[in-house]
Amino acid sequence: MCGIVGAVSSRDIVPVLLEGLKRLEYRGYDSCGVAVYDADNGQLRRARSTQRVAELIDQVAVDGVTGFTGIAHTRWATHGAPATHNAHPHFSGTNGSDPRIALVHNGIIENHDELRALLIERGYVFESQTDTEVIAHLVHYHYEGDLLAAVQASVRQLKGAYAIGVICKDEPHRVVAARDGSPLVVGIGTGENFLASDALALAGSTDQIIYLEDGDVVDLQIGNVWITDAHGQAVERQAQTVQAHSAAVELGPYRHYMQKEIFEQPRAVADTLDDVMSIMPELFGDGAYGAFKQIDRILILACGTSYYAGMTAKYWIESIARIPVSVEIASEYRYRDSVPNPKTLVVTISQSGETADTLAALKHAQSLGMLETLTICNVSTSAMVRACRYNFITRAGVEVGVASTKAFTTQLTALFLLTLAVAQAQGRLSEEDEAMHVRAMRHLPVAIGAVVALEPQIIAWSEQFAKHENALFLGRGMHFPIAMEGALKLKEISYIHAEAYPAGELKHGPLALVTDEMPVVTIAPNDALLEKLKSNMQEVRARGGQLYVFADVDTRIQAEQGLHVIRMPEHYGYLSPILHVIPLQLLAYHTACARGTDVDKPRNLAKSVTVE
Repeated sequence: MCGIVGAVSSRDIVPVLLEGLKRLEYRGYDSCGVAVYDADNGQLRRARSTQRVAELIDQVAVDGVTGFTGIAHTRWATHGAPATHNAHPHFSGTNGSDPRIALVHNGIIENHDELRALLIERGYVFESQTDTEVIAHLVHYHYEGDLLAAVQASVRQLKGAYAIGVICKDEPHRVVAARDGSPLVVGIGTGENFLASDALALAGSTDQIIYLEDGDVVDLQIGNVWITDAHGQAVERQAQTVQAHSAAVELGPYRHYMQKEIFEQPRAVADTLDDVMSIMPELFGDGAYGAFKQIDRILILACGTSYYAGMTAKYWIESIARIPVSVEIASEYRYRDSVPNPKTLVVTISQSGETADTLAALKHAQSLGMLETLTICNVSTSAMVRACRYNFITRAGVEVGVASTKAFTTQLTALFLLTLAVAQAQGRLSEEDEAMHVRAMRHLPVAIGAVVALEPQIIAWSEQFAKHENALFLGRGMHFPIAMEGALKLKEISYIHAEAYPAGELKHGPLALVTDEMPVVTIAPNDALLEKLKSNMQEVRARGGQLYVFADVDTRIQAEQGLHVIRMPEHYGYLSPILHVIPLQLLAYHTACARGTDVDKPRNLAKSVTVE
């Protein structure tokens, strides 16, 4: 979602700020901007755009914006439309063209209406519809010559989630920042210091990163960094060496990042399994064996694609480990009455580890006394990893495309490992079964490579899909969540309305939609539900629907009029969902290409969702 970059230095910092914004583009945004202290005229200057960062770079060059202290931002609109006057940075204390405060903000301020009314009474004029401008004016109101004190006083009045960076024309060698509920890091340089919402933004400038905690306020100057906690007490936060190489986000020979990331899945899964020589609960952290042994329930909390990974894991865990599993949409879980069980293992799933809904749900579960917590995450330094007792770090690498691909398959890989580890701790995994499952997992990278080789056949299908505005996806059992993920991918990037159903639910309503204009994508593995699925397919054919079936080699489903078949290379047993989702990713990708949409940055969406 929104991205922040800031710096204080003795050199022109604008190129660093703009390069940082480029590295954060993958998060999704609809406007961008930069503000600096211009030493030549002693004023704050800014440039803002509702186009891409490349256009902002051109604008900055034309306007000659330079400075040694500055902040920059990519905005994903919440309060106020995507428009230049709503873009960050926001100014306050304007006297003609001479503002005193510039501020950038990630998150949502829940009491912004109340604060706005208060500030209007005090004579402040608002130029935007954003909650962010409220903070800028609040800092200006509290400013009495010390920017740190003004920010500390301001954040005490805020309710909601925020990460902010602030500069002041009266203190030109200083950036002050604060966070609560939104990620923010400090980069330590030599004779300069940096601020960012993601360490990746600072790749090439520094690899010494401090991860701020909720409630922290930081004072960055050229030679020093001071941090205070939520109570205003000085605290030490240790710097970590973080290798956030920007080469990971280079496109290479691929047309889009999504295509690149689909084809990176054999490597991503292989890397995720690299240190797994055998199944043991300690893969998830010290003490995991004892925790897994005593639990009698698992609660999975996640959003979006990660939620579908959790739904798939429910089938695995209940079948293999024989532990009941609940899967909750994180944004709903914390707002309903639930029945806590202290013998529950709470599992969160997040690509970024900063997903606001999931973090809030995790804290809610902990407040109810469910303290055995585990996260499956792609970022080892994230807030979610720090908040959970146990973790498993997937190795998907940087994922730029908003529509998740390799993050999803590595999450599924980790969840299958968790299934086996819990089963082992519960005494329900024999040595023979463990060896069989490990062999199957070791084969996954090769199997995925064989599936992505189906791309030419899927391209042919995509030309037909691109002509339609609606589609149905069908699956049964543990492939129903995969059908939902396939539908999500298609609507995310092609803007085709797509819905997924358990195939047995067709006759309970969705069958009314089926005509010869309705493509129906069906996942057909050779499992115990295959014959039931074939009957559901006949229901579609009888109504003139066009079936597009991804079938295992031994299902004996033959292509004919109205029935299109692509054969999967082999049958994958329990791991079948990991393989069957890949052709659905490719179908969505190539359909979007055929329709000419912005594949990597679909409208209205963001990569890292750090607001509720």
